[in-house]
Amino acid sequence: MEPGATPYPIALAVDPPPTIARWRPFVHWLLAFPHFVVLYLLGLVAGVCSVVAWFVILFTGNLPDGLANVQALYLRYSQRVGTYVLFVREEYPPFAFDVVVSDPGDDPRVRVDVVPQLTDRNRLTVFFRSLMVLPHAIVLAFLAIGLSIVSVIAAFAVLFTGRWPQGMLDYALGVLRWGNRLSGYQNLLTDEYPPFSLD
Repeated sequence: MEPGATPYPIALAVDPPPTIARWRPFVHWLLAFPHFVVLYLLGLVAGVCSVVAWFVILFTGNLPDGLANVQALYLRYSQRVGTYVLFVREEYPPFAFDVVVSDPGDDPRVRVDVVPQLTDRNRLTVFFRSLMVLPHAIVLAFLAIGLSIVSVIAAFAVLFTGRWPQGMLDYALGVLRWGNRLSGYQNLLTDEYPPFSLD
């Protein structure tokens, strides 16, 4: 990070274990099925909250705490499930629904820090938010294709060695961080445009 630079207000930190049981890459997606159902329902709620937040910000210039808390919950839950499906962790993600902005720390492997911008919102960028996320969405779509390929190769690496190759792990976590920042921006937690970066 450059001197004087401030961190982005939506951050993902992951602490992967040094080794992973060799069978995990081939069953984690199946074991995560209950989380997929919960994540889908949380996604619906987060979508409704985004629409409500869009109107509230346009009319008042502020984001209510309650809406920010729901969006933070959705970001946390999606990243916990995402890291599990990508077999970056062994521990099963908790079914935790703390509707708070601050990460409660109930997951030892994944932390999502959110500093929402509640007041003095830029109504113009909020109004055009759907258009503003398009460049990131396009780049992230290509990165996701790469992530699919990397995760298949990493699955066989884990099968034979019990660990992710470091470069592939860095890439996978970088794509998750990028997606996390974009999701927070799209869901109106901040007006600060996310960086085009895997860091």
